[in-house]
Amino acid sequence: MPTATTPEALLDDDLLARIRGRAARYDRENAFFVDDLAELAERGYLRALVPTALGGFGWSLEDVVRAQSRLAGAAPATALGVNMHLVWTGVARLLHDRGDDALDFLLREAAEGEVFAFGISEAGNDLMLFGSGTVADPQPDGGVRYTGRKIFTSLSPAWTRLGVHGLDATSDDAPKLVYGFIDREDPDVRTLDDWDTIGMRATQSRTTVLDGAVAASDRIVRRLDPGPNPDPFVFAIFACFELFLSSVYAGLAERALDLAVDAARLRTSARTGLPRSEDPAVRRRIAEAALALDGVAPQLTGLARDVADGADHGAFWFAKLSGVKVRTVQTARDVVDAAVRVAGGATYFAGHELGRLQRDVLAGVFHPSSDDGALNTIANAWLGPVQD
Repeated sequence: MPTATTPEALLDDDLLARIRGRAARYDRENAFFVDDLAELAERGYLRALVPTALGGFGWSLEDVVRAQSRLAGAAPATALGVNMHLVWTGVARLLHDRGDDALDFLLREAAEGEVFAFGISEAGNDLMLFGSGTVADPQPDGGVRYTGRKIFTSLSPAWTRLGVHGLDATSDDAPKLVYGFIDREDPDVRTLDDWDTIGMRATQSRTTVLDGAVAASDRIVRRLDPGPNPDPFVFAIFACFELFLSSVYAGLAERALDLAVDAARLRTSARTGLPRSEDPAVRRRIAEAALALDGVAPQLTGLARDVADGADHGAFWFAKLSGVKVRTVQTARDVVDAAVRVAGGATYFAGHELGRLQRDVLAGVFHPSSDDGALNTIANAWLGPVQD
């Protein structure tokens, strides 16, 4: 049985220093974070959310929020890649704690070392969880064949299980969105080598082509009506995705602020002969960045506790979760921008850590929820849906 540990103990300073030391190379070479993943797996990080009775550490969602921010401060792309595995284990844990054992197999397999990835995103599909262009074809034995393309599949070189969804348009109860898990060994799964982005390069979030890949009958976990759905499974995906994702960008911003403070103390003004930390304009930039960032962590940990405890936010739940993602990403972008202005022209070079962070932070706007989607959700919560 694993020994209980904290995020700060598992992700100790020595481990984070090694991970930070590899980040620039992964980015420069557009390479997957192989060594980071191996060390994190060896430490048990991939089973952090698995209950102790099933072989994990039994961490809370709040623990993972803190841990992901800490990991992102060392290597944002590594944290973002691992995030997708943690989302699935978080979903399984929430359902398990509420007496739903549909994903207990996932918890057991994660404890045994399987790596789970997220195969939901599709090009042009702004419905996300509420629709799919992938075909889900039911089989006589209860399994489902999936045919379609999934984009932004983080952990592409390493995943062993892929959670996907598709639309069944032929069954008697159609249309239904069908969620299931497929295996890496399936011959009808292809991973394209098409990840060449300006930031978050180490995630290697490649396109996954499904040419009739099979999810066995015991790996079909939900059949749901398309569109917004109150099913706990959908809520758990949305909650874990938004919270853990936001934690990555919060950690990235915290690192950027630290680098700005270091730069302000180390740089000297040729005009005054004083450290830049004495410059009122620099002090104001850092103070404004710190003030904005100061409100992020309490909101993330508070919402994580509310999700785990089953707090009743009623119709405002999705507004709160999409809102915290948009707010955190925008805050991170503002903090990085302030840090770059404080640190100066050296950050324009690709090898500078702040140069990498200002590229990495740009990815935040492409994750759901989008700004427009979040604002629509928030407006609907406060005003109700637009009347046709």
